[in-house]
Amino acid sequence: MRIASDILISGGGVAGLTAAAAFGAAGFDVICVDPAHPVTDEADAGADLRTTAFLQPARGLLEEAGLWERLAPHAAPLQIMRIIDAGGARPEARLKRDFDAREISDQPFGWNLPNWLLRREMVARLDEMPNVDFRPGVATRDVLTRESEALVTLSDGSRVSARLLIAADGRNSPVREALGIPATTIRYGQKALAFAVTHPIPHENVSTEIHRSGGPFTLVPLPDREGRPCSAVVWMERGPEALRLLALAAADFEAEMNERSCNILGPLRLVTRRSIWPIISQHAARMSGERTALMAEAAHVVPPIGAQGLNMSLGDLRALLDLARKAPERLGDRAMLATYHRRRYPEVRARLAGIDMLNRASMLAPRPLRDLRAAALGALYSAGPVRKALMRAGLGMR
Repeated sequence: MRIASDILISGGGVAGLTAAAAFGAAGFDVICVDPAHPVTDEADAGADLRTTAFLQPARGLLEEAGLWERLAPHAAPLQIMRIIDAGGARPEARLKRDFDAREISDQPFGWNLPNWLLRREMVARLDEMPNVDFRPGVATRDVLTRESEALVTLSDGSRVSARLLIAADGRNSPVREALGIPATTIRYGQKALAFAVTHPIPHENVSTEIHRSGGPFTLVPLPDREGRPCSAVVWMERGPEALRLLALAAADFEAEMNERSCNILGPLRLVTRRSIWPIISQHAARMSGERTALMAEAAHVVPPIGAQGLNMSLGDLRALLDLARKAPERLGDRAMLATYHRRRYPEVRARLAGIDMLNRASMLAPRPLRDLRAAALGALYSAGPVRKALMRAGLGMR
């Protein structure tokens, strides 16, 4: 059976589901497929315990897609980004600097939500949309592109003819591989642990990165849990150390994470299981191919620093959506996709370079280099115009 659609999205993660809702709300016929069924409950096996911070520019896109009204009740605002250097002889906060959104805007930097909850609300939104067909449990099997269409064979045996194929199928993208687009990967020898904690001291909408060595320990606000303040944690360490931490009994793990957190929120209590994943940087050589656009991790992967990952993906989506709305008759043609690549590729490469530099700085182990890192942070923060420029750049504001 052959089905015609304006857009086929390969990949039903947070980025792919957002794209399906956004293009559907813009009036396009959309099919979205993913080989896995979304896990939409925190307690279920396979639930994604990471969180996503949607930065300011993302809100307008989520509103257009009809997603924001679903997500807002569950979102924790991020008013202050706090950086702590704990690179001294002991893991203690020796330097603290706050970047406050009020210096540049009347809105928070962004809003944080659990990934499993995002999938739940996004799938519910797609169910409301008659022009969006979400097919979990269905994979992209074969891709053949022509000047006029992308012909995609799915794992259920159906064939889709799409004017635009969007690859949102992850860092090991089958669509990218089918098109023969190479990707360059940097491996840091790091892994990240993700979990949630409660704590006695309220977070007061402050997201905190604590730098010592191995990578940042990041506490990101979540709504209260069972009446107690709650935060999501991403703890980056070199691979062997991360695996050692993962294997610890809960009480031993809590003791080590409390030392690493410098007890800034009081004793942390683990309230979810721990998940782990490898840290890499990666970028595709091109962000487009014939009748195909690469977005999200199919196009670029960055370490989880500064909430850049998904927000870069939403930058991809915004560029594609604007081009499609401006000239819907040219959806997926050579000129549209060439323009998409020109608009996104330079910014993606620049952000990759910046995050790579920040991550390498956060990994520093020798004490003199950690001292130099603290001095650099203090100098950058002290210059008001530089501080505001850094905040605007982090949000993607001009």
